[in-house]
Amino acid sequence: MKIPLRILVEGALSIALAVVLSYFKLFSMPQGGSVSLTLLPLLIFAFRNGWRYGIFVGAVTGLLRLMLGGYVVHPLQALLDYPVASGLIGIAGFFQREKWLGVVSACFANFAAAVLSGVVFFASYAPEGTNIWLYSILYNGSSVLPETAILMALVYIIMPRLEKFR
Repeated sequence: MKIPLRILVEGALSIALAVVLSYFKLFSMPQGGSVSLTLLPLLIFAFRNGWRYGIFVGAVTGLLRLMLGGYVVHPLQALLDYPVASGLIGIAGFFQREKWLGVVSACFANFAAAVLSGVVFFASYAPEGTNIWLYSILYNGSSVLPETAILMALVYIIMPRLEKFR
């Protein structure tokens, strides 16, 4: 399969921008996780180029972030928290016309990967007697909800301007 040069360049720039943005956190959680703009370039790339390229670029971003200092307690957790969670952002490409649905779906898929990782690998952080599923949902949700709202607003501000360059 031959990938057009424009998509290769835009994908590389999206990966680089996502990795750089991952170092600037708007808010950090005590046991990991944060609110940042890391997912913004991945969402925009998926909207512009479709879900296939979006998932690939997201997964590569996750692998790169993992190699540049990801927190790993188990190989499966590393996959869930980095390439799988970032790759799932590419599903926004299914919703190129309904951007709000794309942002919500992609952020929910990313959230689901984080919750599963939290339940399986970070249960020891939950207070004694707390339902681990509920704890993981609340812990991860406390960063996903504000991040989703911020990303939604930024996508609606940025995308119309980028459409001029199609």
